[in-house]
Amino acid sequence: MTMNDRKVIELEQGWAFMQKGITKLINLLEGVAEQQFNSEEYAMLYTTIYNMCTQKPPQDYSQQLYDRYREAFEEYINSMVMPALREKHNEFMLRELVQRWDNHKIMVRWLSRFFNYLDRYFIARRSLPALGEVGLMCFRDLVYQEMKNNVKDAVITLIDREREGEQIDRALLKNVLGIFVEIGMGSMEAYEADFEAPMLQDTAAYYSRKAASWIEEDSCPDYMLKAEECLKREKERVGHYLHSSSESKLLEKVQQELLSQYEQQLLEKEHSGCHALLRDDKVEDLSRMYRLFCRIPKGLEPVAAIFRMHVTEEGTTLVKQAEDAASSKKADKKDTVGVQEQAFVRKVIELHDKYLQYVSECFVNHSLFHKALKEAFEVFCNKGVGGSTSAELLATFCDNLLKKGGSEKLSDEAIEDTLEKVVKLLAYISDKDLFAEFYRKKLARRLLFDKSANDDHERSILTKLKQQCGGQFTSKMEGMVTDLTLARENQTLFEEYLSENPQSNPGIDLTVTVLTTGFWPSYKSSDLALPSEMLAGQVC
Repeated sequence: MTMNDRKVIELEQGWAFMQKGITKLINLLEGVAEQQFNSEEYAMLYTTIYNMCTQKPPQDYSQQLYDRYREAFEEYINSMVMPALREKHNEFMLRELVQRWDNHKIMVRWLSRFFNYLDRYFIARRSLPALGEVGLMCFRDLVYQEMKNNVKDAVITLIDREREGEQIDRALLKNVLGIFVEIGMGSMEAYEADFEAPMLQDTAAYYSRKAASWIEEDSCPDYMLKAEECLKREKERVGHYLHSSSESKLLEKVQQELLSQYEQQLLEKEHSGCHALLRDDKVEDLSRMYRLFCRIPKGLEPVAAIFRMHVTEEGTTLVKQAEDAASSKKADKKDTVGVQEQAFVRKVIELHDKYLQYVSECFVNHSLFHKALKEAFEVFCNKGVGGSTSAELLATFCDNLLKKGGSEKLSDEAIEDTLEKVVKLLAYISDKDLFAEFYRKKLARRLLFDKSANDDHERSILTKLKQQCGGQFTSKMEGMVTDLTLARENQTLFEEYLSENPQSNPGIDLTVTVLTTGFWPSYKSSDLALPSEMLAGQVC
């Protein structure tokens, strides 16, 4: 049968047939006993629309059917959906809304199939909203706009109840908030304006109340535990039912109210603030403090400032104790004074070890804390003790480590480790050239009087000093060590020569060390009248 032969379907006649299909669909959604659509019914509904849209004008009813498609939704919403929603409140209203939204999407899916021909041709040609979009717009304009405030309030009430420890239906909230997202049809505007902004405002108010109470009642560690737990829970809340885009905004609000607002008060709590935590070695609490305050802009600066002050005080106390010990010794007990000064350097090394570990473990090697540690050590490492400068003390400490019979009885590994730490301390000394001068004099004595315990250690510390202070700093010291190595080689060659040429033997044990003038400290030179036996050794 051609289109010309086809019987014309008048608008009301065709719509009456479509209305039966729509009523059946609504009954199915409302739970009224109905048989599901079979393929024949589906084909008839689709074909009716197709025929009514492909008749010749004025019997092409595309525009009228497009309008009635929308009206079918409007009528269903006004007569059945809204009355059901208006009579319910709180959680019951939320459950009803989720059910109605699910039903609405099913209705949109089915009706847009029945009216599919409109989507394919009429809508495409006229650039009108597609059928699915029209269906969602009906829900948005007639349901969402009226209900959104009540829904938002009900959801926020449930969130606050959960914050207080109640069990709530998280799946319900996830579904409700899904509506705020979906109703935006690709835009997050509805979710952000109608739910997220008020929710964030409520969050700020909630935690503002909590913080005001906790800051008065709790110690700094207890407050931080609560704050960390709250941040963890809010992050989980996003995972359970909020949209992922809310996470950073939500956590920022909580941080603002719990941390930013009260940072100074928290850090300065008399018996439990940052200073007390450092004093009592509360590494776990200090780590938590770092984790919390690294989240907020410039949040670590006050923590680093207190850390710097604390380390400075600890170091200054060590200097004072060493000064007092040194001044209490009489002049005839210089050896004891030396031991006191050696103990002082050892204590400074231990102090540096301790707080370097804090920087690395509690403060995750953050540059602010490295800077604070450096500034603190620069203050007291440049103070002298017992009339000796810190440069001299460090040089003497190294000498004691490296010479035979030094007071430091340590394994090779421990000596290496200690040398590494001494060189780190040198970084804080302002007059490094003075250290170099003292060190060269002591190195010269060790080398010339064969007092050096281990050549490897001597070379090792020079390598460390070179890395710390540059090649120029150690070039003369390296030259001194090389001179001694060459001298030993020459002595061996000289002895080999004598054993092969007994007639040249001067008859005495002769050892000569040739030194390069520029490398060594200046010594007074004397003209020596060598005995004939020594002069005889010149033959080689």
